[in-house]
Amino acid sequence: MPFSLAPIDTIIPTKIVEDIHIVYDGKHENVSVPLATFETPLWYSVRRGARVSQKSGGISVHIVQDSMARSIILEFENLAAAISGKLWVEQKHEQLRDLVARTSRFANLQKLTAENIGPLLYVRLSIATGDASGHNMVTKASDAVIGYMLEELPCRYVSVSGNYCVDKKTSAINGILGRGKHVAAEIIIPRDICRAMLRATPEDIVSLNQKKNMLGSILAGSIRSANAHFANIILAIYLATGQDGANVVEASQGITYASLRGEDLYFSVTIPNVIVGVVGNGKEHAFVRENLRLMGCENSSKRLAAIIGATTLCGELSLMAALTNRGELMDAHIKLERQK
Repeated sequence: MPFSLAPIDTIIPTKIVEDIHIVYDGKHENVSVPLATFETPLWYSVRRGARVSQKSGGISVHIVQDSMARSIILEFENLAAAISGKLWVEQKHEQLRDLVARTSRFANLQKLTAENIGPLLYVRLSIATGDASGHNMVTKASDAVIGYMLEELPCRYVSVSGNYCVDKKTSAINGILGRGKHVAAEIIIPRDICRAMLRATPEDIVSLNQKKNMLGSILAGSIRSANAHFANIILAIYLATGQDGANVVEASQGITYASLRGEDLYFSVTIPNVIVGVVGNGKEHAFVRENLRLMGCENSSKRLAAIIGATTLCGELSLMAALTNRGELMDAHIKLERQK
């Protein structure tokens, strides 16, 4: 019996949050961001953060690093041979960079990280992939590296993906080295704006961030992650822009920081694993093309990552403010999700 996949029409509710004020690449601008989600309050929460950005001089966003990762596993006869293989790899960076570049005109090897477990050698390749998210590009490059190593070293193939990447799983190494775009965003909110628009003082938010995001995450055993709900905002943009939604596992890993600047509130988010592309699989859909056009991201995955950073800050700030007021979070959900 022939195998077939039957298509169905699927609609995820999507609304556009307008006028998030960002400062990116030296320019101030207002951006509109589509959020696809079944969590109705998310739109209103991010909108509140956007309104704060308008009154506070904007959200400054930076792309700290840009490289996708794939790890390979090769097996040697014994530990000594595997250690020799590790040293060989570390000395062949230039040759491997040239080899990777031949697999795609956009692939550029940035960093090699190698580890031994007994006779096994794990090699993590961090590769810049242009405006593609890079899943397939780094896998193709890794296949080429495996072929070269099998020719030059006494080893055998184990896997083109060795969980040292780490793909769609939370890990310490991704929090440290990053996977995709490492995005950081910050804003300084005047005290009067904080009180009027967020219904909280700067001290309230700083204290809650320490006790909830920092200490609570330590108690829970979180891995290089201390935030309230990065995943909500990032997934909503991923779904609206044709990204691989499963990569929200890595992208949800990040840190919220808050402190006092005189009488005002300093607030920032650091997200080391924003995996996005504006070309490739999933970008052929008309709604995706329209949403990327709306954001001015048709030709720039870095710009898309920067907007994700600013939008995440808006949603994170708004939720943290809500949590300082007993009952506000639940009241919002009841009002917005049970109104029918």
